[in-house]
Amino acid sequence: MSEVRQDEGLRGERLPGLGKLTISSDRDGGRYTIRPLGELDLATASELQHELERAEASDAQSIVLDLSGLTFMDSTGVQLLLSAHARSRADANRLMLLRGPAAVQRVLELTGVATLLPFSD
Repeated sequence: MSEVRQDEGLRGERLPGLGKLTISSDRDGGRYTIRPLGELDLATASELQHELERAEASDAQSIVLDLSGLTFMDSTGVQLLLSAHARSRADANRLMLLRGPAAVQRVLELTGVATLLPFSD
């Protein structure tokens, strides 16, 4: 299990509870599951990007990105998901997404990408 924490808030200021992302991941046979918890934004996206790249470098048959633990996502997160999906299309379509809460899904709908991404649920 991998865990990454980001404590930096907006503009590098220390703000309690803001800008935090915890990432857990596990491997069960051919399935690699990644669960980000917290805020996916400019300050935290690189940590999730790193974990996705680690999963993509593995021999897992499927990579599941569970968005249900996100509390916030900005356009940086949208771009990260689109890039991961593009890489997956070039690599046997291994990526599957599990839907996030209403606020996260709303961002994907407003940006017009919700129907482009490989949601499995």
